[in-house]
Amino acid sequence: MLLFAGEHPTPLIVEFVNYYIGGPLHNFQINYTKPIWDKFFSNFGTDAETMFGVYSPENAVPWYTIMFVIACILAVAVIGLLKGKLSDDDPQPGQMTLEAGYLAVSNLVENVIGPHGMKYFPVIATFAVLVLISNLMGTFPLFMSPTASVNVTFALGIASFVYYNYIGISENGFLKHIGHLSGPKLPLLMAIFITPLIFSIELISNMIRPLTLGVRLFANLYADEQIYFQISNLYPPYTQILLPALLLVLAVFVAFVQTLVFTLLSSIYVSEVTHHHDDHDDHGDHAEGHGEAAAAHA
Repeated sequence: MLLFAGEHPTPLIVEFVNYYIGGPLHNFQINYTKPIWDKFFSNFGTDAETMFGVYSPENAVPWYTIMFVIACILAVAVIGLLKGKLSDDDPQPGQMTLEAGYLAVSNLVENVIGPHGMKYFPVIATFAVLVLISNLMGTFPLFMSPTASVNVTFALGIASFVYYNYIGISENGFLKHIGHLSGPKLPLLMAIFITPLIFSIELISNMIRPLTLGVRLFANLYADEQIYFQISNLYPPYTQILLPALLLVLAVFVAFVQTLVFTLLSSIYVSEVTHHHDDHDDHGDHAEGHGEAAAAHA
């Protein structure tokens, strides 16, 4: 984002990767995957190149795929560097930064999901770290934000959708998981008319969640980059030198806000399909205690 103004160039690392493996991969796509997609899209009166763009060795591995792989590697590397050598007596700045991030995500998970939410912390935290690093990559030279591609954001949205539905089915069973979409129990006469309506609305709402998660993240990151490029081109070369420093603050702010939104929504979706089993145990213990007390008085 800091290197360029105007059109999006192809990052050098993308050109490098496709220079070495683009040719063989392009031949594989032309011989095997493209005919499959052409046959599928022929049912809709179009073809693979119309939907995906021109097949060529230069884009055999899309830029967003390479950037997302780099984001995954950076996520592991950054956490390893921040962790360093852990110490209780003399924590280093990296360790303190990592602990602050841990506390922020863990507090979010516990406040949204409940005390039992920490068992979902590893996946929620993975979403947070991966989305944040992906968002911030666009602020560094030679990189682009993979979350500025709708393909990546839809993949993240689908991952969140699959995860919370997996939790709901594994903890509650398939029928109870689907049943929670029907809303509260109602009197029979009202349930005949209202429950199917609630169920339909909730089902549609759940099915479009990967779309809304993906579009929200993509639109904000894409708009942020477009604002940067358009403003930087207002009066070159002056706007390409002075404004990026100011726009960088906006880019970092958007990156953190969108990470918070994605993490918060994923936590909310998990909270809807889980419950604290200890609550039932506590009620049972209280009931048993009252029964014993009544028996003692009797």
